[in-house]
Amino acid sequence: MMTGALFALIAAVANLAGGAIVLSRRGPGRYLDVLAGFGAGFMLAVALLEMTPHAVDLHGGFVAILIGYLGVHLTQHALTPHFHFGVETHKEAMVSPGIGVWALIGLVPHSFFDGVAIGSGFLDSHRLGLLVFTAIALHKVPTGLSLASVMLASGNSRKDTLMAVIVIGLATVAGALITSFVEPLATWGLALAAGVTIYVAASNLIPESQRQHRWQVQGGVFAGVLAFVLARIALPGG
Repeated sequence: MMTGALFALIAAVANLAGGAIVLSRRGPGRYLDVLAGFGAGFMLAVALLEMTPHAVDLHGGFVAILIGYLGVHLTQHALTPHFHFGVETHKEAMVSPGIGVWALIGLVPHSFFDGVAIGSGFLDSHRLGLLVFTAIALHKVPTGLSLASVMLASGNSRKDTLMAVIVIGLATVAGALITSFVEPLATWGLALAAGVTIYVAASNLIPESQRQHRWQVQGGVFAGVLAFVLARIALPGG
């Protein structure tokens, strides 16, 4: 339990790093697009080749994957007026500070299940926990950057923006902490998190990378998958 919470805390720090890039008024840099593509490839590979096979062994595992996928779509897009990964450029859509708050509300369940993914991964094995943690951590900087960008663009203060980024980080830690104590999460948490991870990789990050025509960004997706394969081989039990 504590191992999962510790790694979830490290992932939460990556959220802060993403938010700090926006709050420091420095440009996110072209490398973040590459990181997002790389993270998408790694996440997709982990979800399909490690998390999903564990769900196959559960009664109702595939249903849990679908629920996780649809849950993120509901909270991030169906119920949230405006959110996408990356720096906010649609200033005309930012008509109220409430839009930033809705983005925060939409990201809290996503961040919580990031923590569930890490916690349930370590409950299964240290190897799986490390692979899942790496996948989650890779998209935490873009997540923090995206939330901070929406918060500021919609008229929220820098203090409120920082607090919003802290909240999603704490949600990740909370998810990891309670997973072992809540029987449904301990049983189906990894399957639910697989659906969340597939959504973030395939429906959030990869579509964002497809807007970029630089070969480094597109190649980053394949590099992420390759990095997963190498990590899977290198870790004990692979």
